Amino acid sequence: MPALPLIAVRPAAPADEAELAELDRSTWSTLHAVLPRPTPPYGPFFEEGHPPEDFLVAEAAEAEGGAPRVAGYVRVVPPTPLASNAHVRQIRGLAVAGWARGAGVGRLLVRAACDEARRRGANRITLRVLAHNEPARALYASEGFAVEGVLPGEFFLNGRYVDDVCMGRSLDPA
Repeated sequence: MPALPLIAVRPAAPADEAELAELDRSTWSTLHAVLPRPTPPYGPFFEEGHPPEDFLVAEAAEAEGGAPRVAGYVRVVPPTPLASNAHVRQIRGLAVAGWARGAGVGRLLVRAACDEARRRGANRITLRVLAHNEPARALYASEGFAVEGVLPGEFFLNGRYVDDVCMGRSLDPA
């Protein structure tokens, strides 16, 4: 696994919008996307329902001595507006730049998402992942997420039905 200098995770800021939007477009893949490939004119990355405070950003330098830049992000939100499940947070988006893959950025973001969920009072975190996204499923499983349900044929992508896998884990106190 290659090492990246200066990996740090921080809350997103409005000034990150352009870099996050570009990262989101550059990482679009049929492996994880259920929406069509983005095409111009592009909408805003941050918008109502997707404010900066929902995102954590990983920064790293591509090379020793280089300036840190966005290497990835994770979005962590309440799954519903209901008070009855306010103790849960959900990962609803994770992306890692191509140049940063294989260096532990995704793992760092998953751990940061769990820490942030715990900080916001959650005792449980969930996510949904497409069944054919084996790399993501393996990462989540290695971080303590278990399959809690499968929605068979939930999406029709590239001419075939794809299962949606629901995963979750308890958030033990830090």
